Amino acid sequence: MDRHALHQPSSSSSSIPATANTVWTDASPLLEVACKDLRDGELIHVDNFNLYAAMSALEIMDPKMDSGIVNRYCSVDEAIEDGVAPVPISTDKTTDVQCMIDIMDHLLTCEATWHKGHSLAQTVFSCAYLLRPERTSSHALLHSYCKVIRATCKAVITVVSDARTHEEEDLFTMAYGLPLSGDGDEKCLSLLNAVEENISRQLRACKAPSSKRKPLEDIEPLQTNFDLEEGYCKALLCRLRFRKHFFHVLTCMRRPQGRGLELARKHIASCISELGVILKSAEFLMSNAHGTCEDATEDRTTASGHQAIGFDASLNSRISAPTPPRSIKILSWKKAIEYFEKLLHDLDIICSYPLDPSLEVLLRFVAQFQKAQPDLVARAHLQLLLVQDGKLYGKCPMFSLIIRAARLPEVFLHHDIQKNEYVVQLGQLVINMLKILCTNAAWQRRKLGKILQDWRVIYVQIELAFRKDFGEGSSISNGDNASARILKHILIWVDEQTYWISHRFLILGFELELYSPSEYCMVYWYLYVVLIRLAEKTHLKMTVSDGSAKQKGKKRKDSPKELARDAKIPPAISFLQCQICLAEGLTVLLAALRNELMVLQSPSPFNSEHEVKYVLMYMVVNIIIHLNNKEMFQNIIEFQMIKRGNNGYSLHK
Repeated sequence: MDRHALHQPSSSSSSIPATANTVWTDASPLLEVACKDLRDGELIHVDNFNLYAAMSALEIMDPKMDSGIVNRYCSVDEAIEDGVAPVPISTDKTTDVQCMIDIMDHLLTCEATWHKGHSLAQTVFSCAYLLRPERTSSHALLHSYCKVIRATCKAVITVVSDARTHEEEDLFTMAYGLPLSGDGDEKCLSLLNAVEENISRQLRACKAPSSKRKPLEDIEPLQTNFDLEEGYCKALLCRLRFRKHFFHVLTCMRRPQGRGLELARKHIASCISELGVILKSAEFLMSNAHGTCEDATEDRTTASGHQAIGFDASLNSRISAPTPPRSIKILSWKKAIEYFEKLLHDLDIICSYPLDPSLEVLLRFVAQFQKAQPDLVARAHLQLLLVQDGKLYGKCPMFSLIIRAARLPEVFLHHDIQKNEYVVQLGQLVINMLKILCTNAAWQRRKLGKILQDWRVIYVQIELAFRKDFGEGSSISNGDNASARILKHILIWVDEQTYWISHRFLILGFELELYSPSEYCMVYWYLYVVLIRLAEKTHLKMTVSDGSAKQKGKKRKDSPKELARDAKIPPAISFLQCQICLAEGLTVLLAALRNELMVLQSPSPFNSEHEVKYVLMYMVVNIIIHLNNKEMFQNIIEFQMIKRGNNGYSLHK
C-alpha cells in the first residue's frame, strides 16, 4: 500500500503534498484492529472503491502493465528523426546489402511469431519501414520487399477472418489502423519481379568468364566487393523468390472450388526449395557479417547473427491493443524457418486432397490432418476449402453430401425433401461440424461437446416429423414413398454421426492430456460403449442400404460367390470391432490393476471421482445414448448376435 494513502486525517489535507518536514505515523496498529473486526470475504476500502475500478487499475512502472515505461519514442516520426530507419540504409553498398538481408530475415521471424498468435503491431509492424511506405520509394529492393510483406499480411488476415478461426487468438486479425494497404501494393509482384531480374543479371555478370565480362560492364554491381558479389546475389535472390512463391501460394489457394490447388502445390515446392537455399546462405552471411553479432547464437533472429536495423517493438505501443501489450519474444531465425517448412508441408497436404465428395473419407482426412497439429493459417485454409458458399468445396450441396453419407441412391439428390425445414437445419449442422473440426484440438473438443445436444435435437425433430407424416408402422422396405425412405435413412445416419462426434470428443481428451491415470478405466469404458453403438449404427446403415439395393433386382437363388461376399466383414465394421476389443481389453486391464494391485488410484480430499467425473461424463453420454443401462446392454447383446446365423460372422466376441 502507498504510504501517502495511510495517513489521511481529512479530505482537505489529502491534497497537501508531503515534504521533508512531514511527520509520518505508523498505521499498522490501526490496520490490525480493523482486520480483527472483518469477517471472511470483507476488506478495507474507501467509499469510492468498486470491483470494476480494481480490475481496470494499472500497475505503474511495470512494463507488462504500463506500456509507456519502456517506450523509447513517442511516435514513429520521432524514431525516424532519431535515425532508427535510415534510407538508404548505408552509404556503403556492401553494408547496405548486408543490412537489407538482415531486415528480410528479421521480418521472417516476426511473421512467424505473428502466426503463432502475437500482435501484428508488435511483430511484423515493429519495422519502421513498413509504417512509412513512402520513405522507401528511392530504395527499389527495400520498397518492393515491404510491399510484398504488406500484401502477404493482408492476405493472411483475410483468410483467417473469413474462416472465423481468429477467436482462438483475438489479436491475430486486429490491424489497429496499420498501413496494410499502401499505394500500388496490388503491383507488388511486378515490382518484385523487376528487382529479382536485375539481381539475376548482376549474378550472371559476376559469374561470367573474364573474356565475356566486358559486354556486361554496363550492369552496375550489387555492391563494391567483387569477391562477395555472388554470395550476396544468391542470398537476396532466394529470399525474394521465397516471398514471391509464398504470395502465389496464398492467392492460388483462395481460388474458388479448389481450382488453384495444383498450381499452389508447384509454388509450395518452390518455397520449400528456396528455404533450403536460405538455410545454406547462413554460413556465408555469418562469415562476412558487419559489426557486432548477437551474443546468443541460437536465439539470433537473422542468418548473419547481426541485429536488424529499423525495428523497435515499442513503436506501436499506443495503438497496439485495447488491452495492455503482451511481453513477447520473437522466434529465432532457425525456428522461423522450421515454422514455415511445417506450414508449407501442411498446406501441401491440403492441396493434395482429391476433394472427395464422401463425408466419411473427408472426416477421416481431417482427423488425420489434425494429428500433425497444424497452426492457425493452415487450418483456416482447410476450412475455406471445405466450406464455400454453404457448399462442400463450393460445388457440392449439403443435401447431396447427406444423401451419399446415408448411402441413398443418387436418384434422390434432387428430391424436394431437401427443402424440408429440418433437413435444411441438418445441412447447417454438417457445415458447423466441418468448421469445428478445422479448429485447434482444445477449441474443437469444447465445441463438439456443445453440438452433441444439437445433433440429438435434430434427430428427435426428424423422427417426430417422420412419425407425423408417415405413421408409426412405416417400413423402409416399402419403396412406394421416397420421402419416407429418405428420412428413415437420414435418421440412421444422424444417429451414427452423433456417436462419431462423441467418439471424437473422448479421443481428443487423450490428445490434450486431460485425463489422469486414475480416470483411464472409466474413459475406456465409455469408449467401449460408444464404439459398440457406433458399430451397431454403421452396420444398420449398411444393412438397410444393401437391402434396399437388393429389392430393386430380380429375385433369384443366391450363388456361392454372393453368399461368400455377404459373409465377408465390411472393412469399416472390422476396424470398429478392433477398436471395441482394444477398449474392452484396456478397461478390464486397468480395472484389474486398480482392484487387485491398488494402483492408478488418486483419492481426493474433496468430492469423490464418482461425483466429479462419473456423474458429469454420464450426463454427456446420456445425451448420445438416451437409453437406460438395462436397455443399453440388451442392445449390445443383440448387436453381438447380428447376422451370426445368417452371414457367418459376429461383430464382437
